[in-house]
Amino acid sequence: MFRRFSALLLGLAITAGTVQAAQTDITIGMQLEPPNLDPTAGAAAAIDEVVYANVFEGLTRFASDGSVKPALAESWEISDDGLTYTFTLQSGVTFHDGSTFNAEDVKFSLDRSRAENSTNAQKQLFDGIESIEVPDLQTVVINLSAPNGALLFNLAWGDAIVMSPDTFDKAKTEPVGTGPFKFSRWVQGDRIELEKNPEYWGASAKLEKVTFKFISEPTAAFAALMAGDVDAFPVYPAPENLAQFEADPRFSVVVGSTEGETILSTNNKQAPFDNKLVRQAVAHAINRQEIIDGAMFGYGTPIGTHFAPHHPAYKDFTDNSSYDVDKAKELLKEAGFEDGFKTTLKLPPPSYARRGGEIIAAQLRQVGIEAEISNLEWAQWLEQVFRGKDFGLTIVSHTEPMDIGIYARPDYYFQYDNADFQKLISDLTLETDEEKRNIMFQEAQEIIAADYVNGYLFQLAKTGVANAKIEGLWENSPTQANDMTEVFWND
Repeated sequence: MFRRFSALLLGLAITAGTVQAAQTDITIGMQLEPPNLDPTAGAAAAIDEVVYANVFEGLTRFASDGSVKPALAESWEISDDGLTYTFTLQSGVTFHDGSTFNAEDVKFSLDRSRAENSTNAQKQLFDGIESIEVPDLQTVVINLSAPNGALLFNLAWGDAIVMSPDTFDKAKTEPVGTGPFKFSRWVQGDRIELEKNPEYWGASAKLEKVTFKFISEPTAAFAALMAGDVDAFPVYPAPENLAQFEADPRFSVVVGSTEGETILSTNNKQAPFDNKLVRQAVAHAINRQEIIDGAMFGYGTPIGTHFAPHHPAYKDFTDNSSYDVDKAKELLKEAGFEDGFKTTLKLPPPSYARRGGEIIAAQLRQVGIEAEISNLEWAQWLEQVFRGKDFGLTIVSHTEPMDIGIYARPDYYFQYDNADFQKLISDLTLETDEEKRNIMFQEAQEIIAADYVNGYLFQLAKTGVANAKIEGLWENSPTQANDMTEVFWND
């Protein structure tokens, strides 16, 4: 009798333990599948959304509040003249293949990214680095040709991650980093799986496994969340469903901010958009609020320049390009296009682009501009628009942090070439005083708003939906990342 009672208690204890055991795996929904997994060899945000801080790390990194904090660099010292940064590296760090991380890996990675033949999409992050020295295996010295007030910020980008010279060539399909998760498997067209790195040098991840599931269709995303096939969608692609999720106690809905300036990108070297009057007409033909309401169901903040509204240096230039059909028609007439013209509108897959594109095409039609819509897959968009510059108009959200400097690159895909702006950005790079930098940021915003370089639409909102038991997901997106390092199930 005693043994039977003890066995019963033991059975109850085992059952209770099973119920109480915290879940240690998670499935994260993403609308876009990355073209590869090497952040230094592609411009797609989806790359960093999988590997940033999870698989790969740099000397510094962005925290959830957008601040810059140490990563592979434990600490650093800056010389009085601002030309020398001495980084002391974390100790006991190994790559996922078991090899030891040291200062030579940092030098290799940064030299590779800034090399003349580098394909790094953000190569300008490393401008001004004159040389990199390795006085010992725990120390890296970066020498600059001139002070750079943004160096630590630049080194936090995903494009500045550190790789091993022995495995960098495999990073596109089999990434080997130093992060808290290791790459496990990529089922093309379906999912990418990461597993916990038990040898991680820092705080251990609470999750044992992370799966990134790719679901391009909004209706399928809704079904996957409702069925529990996906545990969280950090950027949920169908904002029209958010009210339904908010009313369901099984889910939490968090609407935060992103660094994503969503713009009607304009080919400034293709006629007729090489005419400022035409670009100005396009800007006045656009009804931002109608786009936000129709494509994003009200989620998004109108912008009049390429800068995040939540940043202290932001200036509101929306009045500069207010919705005014009559003014748009007058400007087209002045530019010699009284009868309008035809152009292309090439759209990548995100719903903000596809839905927004239909609305914008209708708005442009009101002033005589016929925009022929082409729906492209992500790889096609990168090839035709981003690299090939074969487009008139396109819609995309630039999710990189504080990236107004792209307007100082004449070879960038919208091909804006303004010597005064380029000098301003060059001077801004040299400035280290935060207050002066903010004033210069405002001057930069004013220049591109006055030149009507692009049609500035809205700041993309971070519309996250997750199982209510999940903790640690980022509320805002200071960079393009799904950081899983502090995520756990609160059962």
